[in-house]
Amino acid sequence: MAEDVKPTRKNLMEIEDRIELSERGHDTLEQKRDGLIMEFMDILDQAQDVRSGLSEDYERAQHKINMARAMEGDVAVRGAAAALKEYPEITTQSKNIMGVVVPQIESSRVRKSLDQRGYGLLGSSARIDEAADAYEELLESIILAAEVETAMKKMLHEIETTKRRVNALEFKVLPDLYEAEEYIEQKLEEQEREEIFRMKKIKAKKEEEEKAEKEEAEKAAAKEPGTVTAD
Repeated sequence: MAEDVKPTRKNLMEIEDRIELSERGHDTLEQKRDGLIMEFMDILDQAQDVRSGLSEDYERAQHKINMARAMEGDVAVRGAAAALKEYPEITTQSKNIMGVVVPQIESSRVRKSLDQRGYGLLGSSARIDEAADAYEELLESIILAAEVETAMKKMLHEIETTKRRVNALEFKVLPDLYEAEEYIEQKLEEQEREEIFRMKKIKAKKEEEEKAEKEEAEKAAAKEPGTVTAD
């Protein structure tokens, strides 16, 4: 890159401006990367808790449904499930975490009363109610897990993108600019030394010419008539 830049004062000033801008950008991106990593670690901790809770809720729901089938029969359990009148509603919004837009999933009608489940008090049993409660809780855990996992993936993607930009500035852009700056400064110094040397030669030549002219003038004056010479 350095050899492609014309070594002029104007280009040197432009390179210096680009270096200043790139260094500020590098510092800003480093701060963003570090902030994103801290936020990601918080989300990762949350995700681990959510995963653990989801696993426990799944095991509990499976246990409850198996108990309901064993006590009430598979037909009764399927009938209770088929009687469902209102399904959960899922809506998504977004929130901003250090410039990263992540989803915020909101749900309604996940937890239901007996009437909302459709089978009513008389058509129910304690085992089926417990299974329904467990699966409603499991669904809430699944929704939360989906939100956290998506946020984590988006944050990780942004971290990787920011790291690539930091590395590009640190290992490519800035070194090239520093090299170009050094190249131009060296060339300008060479040009300055050459100019000083040239001016010295011109001055020396002019002094020699002036000296020669003076000597010629003195000789000419000595040859003029009436000039008294010493014996």
